Amino acid sequence: MVQNSNITPETEDQMIDQAYQNLLNIYLSSNHRKKVEIIDKAFKFAREAHQGIRRRSGEPYIMHPIAVATIVIQEIGLGSTSISAALLHDVVEDTDYTVEDIEAQFGKKIARIVDGLTKISGGIFGDKASVQAENFRKLLLTMGEDIRVVLIKMADRLHNMRTLESMPTNKQYKIAGETLYIYAPLAHRLGLYTIKTELEDLSFKYNHPAEYQRIKEQISASEESRNELFARFSAPIRERLDNMGLKYEFNTRVKSCYSIWNKMQTKRIPFEEVYDLYAARIVFDCENESMAKRLCWNIYNEVTEVYIKHPDRVRDWLTTPKVNQYQALHVTVMGPDGNWVEVQIRSRKMDEIAERGFAAHWKYKIGEGEEEEELTQWLSTITDILKEPEPNAVDFLDTIKLNLFASEIVVFTPKGETMSLPKGASILDLAFTLHTDLGTHCIAGKVNHKLRPLSYKMASGDQVEILTSNSQTPKADWEKFVVTAKGKTRLRAALRHQRRLVIEEGERLFMDFLDKHNIQFSNEVLSLIIGRQHASGKEELFFMIGNEEIILNEEMFKGKEQGGRFYWWRNPFKSKEDPKSTTSKAADAIDTKAIYCLKTSDGVSNYQIASCCHPIPGDDTVGFVTDSGKVVVHKMDCPTLARLKASYGSRLVQTQWEDHSDRFLASIHIEGIDQKGILQSIVNIISTNMSINMKKMNVTSDQGVFNCDLDVLISDTTVVTNLCREIKKIKGINSASRRN
Repeated sequence: MVQNSNITPETEDQMIDQAYQNLLNIYLSSNHRKKVEIIDKAFKFAREAHQGIRRRSGEPYIMHPIAVATIVIQEIGLGSTSISAALLHDVVEDTDYTVEDIEAQFGKKIARIVDGLTKISGGIFGDKASVQAENFRKLLLTMGEDIRVVLIKMADRLHNMRTLESMPTNKQYKIAGETLYIYAPLAHRLGLYTIKTELEDLSFKYNHPAEYQRIKEQISASEESRNELFARFSAPIRERLDNMGLKYEFNTRVKSCYSIWNKMQTKRIPFEEVYDLYAARIVFDCENESMAKRLCWNIYNEVTEVYIKHPDRVRDWLTTPKVNQYQALHVTVMGPDGNWVEVQIRSRKMDEIAERGFAAHWKYKIGEGEEEEELTQWLSTITDILKEPEPNAVDFLDTIKLNLFASEIVVFTPKGETMSLPKGASILDLAFTLHTDLGTHCIAGKVNHKLRPLSYKMASGDQVEILTSNSQTPKADWEKFVVTAKGKTRLRAALRHQRRLVIEEGERLFMDFLDKHNIQFSNEVLSLIIGRQHASGKEELFFMIGNEEIILNEEMFKGKEQGGRFYWWRNPFKSKEDPKSTTSKAADAIDTKAIYCLKTSDGVSNYQIASCCHPIPGDDTVGFVTDSGKVVVHKMDCPTLARLKASYGSRLVQTQWEDHSDRFLASIHIEGIDQKGILQSIVNIISTNMSINMKKMNVTSDQGVFNCDLDVLISDTTVVTNLCREIKKIKGINSASRRN
């Protein structure tokens, strides 16, 4: 660890004492029942255990547990049990103390939390991604015992992200990648909106430092004009709210850097065209919370009296709160500058729950004893995504992500019961949510008394009846329209069960055929047929036989005759090496400090351009080392890379572009108004003016709207930028931008 020689031991002790006292002050000012003795005991134990150990930044290690414990009370709102566990969370991992030692000193509850945190220390994903992901899966599945493990881990990750600058670059990529992949969505699901936003922004900062800094500067530069516009927008609304006699706050919330960048990427627009850069928020005080919903609607009426509302963008989270207990009323209205502005209307309590999730409850509850009840109730809102997980742990993480960020709809059963599902959920999703058997035998649904197919996407307020048939069996193509985590896991489990039955039938037919034709079974015979039928293994071979894709006949088994005896061919197919061992060997051989130069020499390259995102010189890139040692180069914002960052962070390497004579494929999308000669103008710029080699062009025109997708070979991003700029000068062209 790095030593900091500028600070004396006395000064360090003062710094530690001050940080701990700050933690205690925050705890003592909360509504928790005061149990300072256990916290003080945990602090002294952890301080002694970490004595002499430093973080990479050079500060005493004990500063990290204190910071995590501070987040636990201040930003998540947990009590003395969690604070103590946070102070002790690295003791078992980093020192000679055991979980049994913790239990002897602090009891079973704190020891169990520390044990859970120790199992996922160092991040979710290591070199063996599936093993680490499996640990994380087990952790989530044991949240029923104590969800505080996940909450303290969230605080631990937040502090690690706040101090990530001291880590080497490849570690920053890995940690930021898994944070964006799992921790930010999980924070969102748990109602920790403020933490989720900060995790996203910090991940963005380390994944795209230049973009992050540029957006920050642009937000700052536009602040004055934004404030002037909001003052004009809010003035008539303030007048009406004052007349209502309300005590309220009316301000703006600027989108986070990550949210702005994400919209720029999704919509392919520059910063200047992100018109919903901010949302207005009205937060009012309400002594009687039972009146809060009525006041929200009264304020809504006043706002819509002043400005025209968008008919499709009213969100009522009052009547049916989100799963994470979010409550508010959203309405989007046309502002004085002609742009849409979202207005969020909340009571003070609603606002605190929306921003701080579980932490907000402690303003309305008193006593440590109620923490258990509150945790149990909160846990029940997220257990659905954790039931019946995927056997493949990395796939399980993908399945969880499907639901972590999903917007929600509320539908009704014929009996009037409400069901919350992600936006875009189909009738089949609802069937699987209700029961596995309903899903596997579902044939259709009645939505508002009208017959609809399995794939029909439901909307909020729909009444849905599931129709089933005993003869129905699950189909593989159902996965195309199942979007819920529970639906996908239950469907895949049903398909695996069905496949297993087919495999068993295929194996029976195979063995019966051998017996009937007096052919002795051996691995050599089995390998021969697998090779001749181009199957990946015996399970696929038996499945193809059981599914009648292969009809067995004697010709398949025919070999050579020698000396009147039937002779079997030796198996020409070598068994594949265990992919797990290959992966681990390749991972061990990787020099993660290497910087791979994207340059060819003597016709041989040490890299390969990823086909999913087609990076070109000038793009921010990261390399992923394959089992064979080849570096596959991805753009930093490539969706495939997001998964690789999270799952195989240790196999990522830095890359840099060097001088080259190669040409790289880039795709351009052009939109405009169809006019005579527009295509000829585009071709002239590409081929004549800029001498660019064009590989493919696809042009469509529909009711006067012109669309063109073209692939060109270029040397770097500068050429693409110049090409798009020149094309946009053509009369009738509205936009020209590079596509991923």
